[in-house]
Amino acid sequence: MENTANGVSKSTARLITSEQPQQDVGFCGGILIAISILMCIVFFPLAPFFIIKVVAQYEKAVILRLGCIRKGGAAGPGLFFFLPCVDEIHVVDMRTVSFDVPPQEILTKDSVTVTVDAVVYFRIQDAVSSVCNVDNVKTATRLLAQTTLRNMLGTKSLSEILSEREEISNSMQQTLDVATDPWGVLVERVEVKDVRLPQNLQRAMAAEAEAHRDAKAKVIAAEGELNASKALKEAADVIAESPSALQLRYLQTLSAIAAERNSTILFPMPIDMMKAFAEK
Repeated sequence: MENTANGVSKSTARLITSEQPQQDVGFCGGILIAISILMCIVFFPLAPFFIIKVVAQYEKAVILRLGCIRKGGAAGPGLFFFLPCVDEIHVVDMRTVSFDVPPQEILTKDSVTVTVDAVVYFRIQDAVSSVCNVDNVKTATRLLAQTTLRNMLGTKSLSEILSEREEISNSMQQTLDVATDPWGVLVERVEVKDVRLPQNLQRAMAAEAEAHRDAKAKVIAAEGELNASKALKEAADVIAESPSALQLRYLQTLSAIAAERNSTILFPMPIDMMKAFAEK
């Protein structure tokens, strides 16, 4: 355990931030700096064109003097001076950057292959860390976003991926933010754009949904028939209690048929006569 703890502490100690003090350049370094300053004084009429640099409002300049971070951390925005042949300048864009995560083929927890892509928004909050702790901060963040997307969705089932996009995006954003913090990167937002399913799976899901709709429609139709039969039974009971109600219903039916303009000829027959034939 001690070896592991020492290894972690050494790895953490190698990370460089803007708050660390400037390292001593030594005697030879001091001589080189003095020579550079002397050259600027000698060539003063022309020196300002080579020792002055301007960075935009959204940029910061990380200056390495003889390979070491210059005191004060990143410079800018605005105008600043540097020593030629001694200082090395890295201009860092501090604006929010967005990039698309290429479509990733992922095998879900329930053994379904899906293709998922996402978009990530991030910005650099510590210019010194982004220059000194990682070779190419943008490329590293892109590659880390791809692996994080694959690892996170590989632990989810298809239904969870389709229904829990917001939770997956928030979890992925937190994971990326923690992993890229030593690089001076702040991941602001992650969004899962699209989840594409194989064609055969889409057809199977469509057939399943259609069968579910048909079954539901049959249940609704059966419930309607049941309610209609109950209503007809109640109406028949009411008509059976009052003979005149049947006669009125008979006349109403004849009136409805006569309202239509057709060539049907109706011969009304009294209900009592029909009852006489029924009794025989």
